[in-house]
Amino acid sequence: MTLLNGKNAIVYGGGGRIGSAVATAFAEEGARVFLAGRTRARLDVVAERIRAAGGLADVAEVDALDERAVDEHADAVAAEGGLDISFNLIAHGDVQGTPLLDMTVADYERPVVTAVRTQFLTARAAARHMVKQRSGVLLFFGGAGEPVREFSVGGLQVAFHALEAMRRQLAAELGPHSVRAVTLRTGGIPETLPADFAGREAIEANIAGKTMLGRTATLADVGAVAAFVASDRARTMTASTVNVSCGALVD
Repeated sequence: MTLLNGKNAIVYGGGGRIGSAVATAFAEEGARVFLAGRTRARLDVVAERIRAAGGLADVAEVDALDERAVDEHADAVAAEGGLDISFNLIAHGDVQGTPLLDMTVADYERPVVTAVRTQFLTARAAARHMVKQRSGVLLFFGGAGEPVREFSVGGLQVAFHALEAMRRQLAAELGPHSVRAVTLRTGGIPETLPADFAGREAIEANIAGKTMLGRTATLADVGAVAAFVASDRARTMTASTVNVSCGALVD
């Protein structure tokens, strides 16, 4: 018996590096994965790979910042046998490498506004169905953390902290309906950086150097943990964060 057999899971940003890794892990564990994003071609590549491995994957062009589009897509998925898992992994448009004193207001606030709006819309759309069926899991990515000293991250950490506040409130309100809300947080995933990204080796060494295990989390690691947390084996976990940092973050 696989962990997610018979489950329906929406992965927003399913064409991205983290989104595709999570979607693949969900499918490997038996879930029917609904890949949602704005670029159909990227979603199709992931879906084809999942299907080639024997998994189930559907694709839909959805702007996760559009209220109507999100609601209609969630309704359509729920009509296919329920909506069991929702994980929003779209990019937030954060600008990194620019000190706050040199950053524009627009660049600073963009990741905060984007993250809060999209997570609220997708969580609300999914939770409305999960409450009716009295089961479901809302997954968040990022988590609260200490200030980053080595380089400038703009509004990224502010966005993550805002999402944590939202996740806590959702967990409190949805718990009585048997709906869970959990955040996955890492100390950084070097695989998400393009191969030609300037300073990639230094960044990877910096991330690995902070860990207790002497290595960084991989995309496959994140996918595997996400699949477990979304499964019924983790049914006691809500209002919590799951540390996938190889010891870079200490709880």
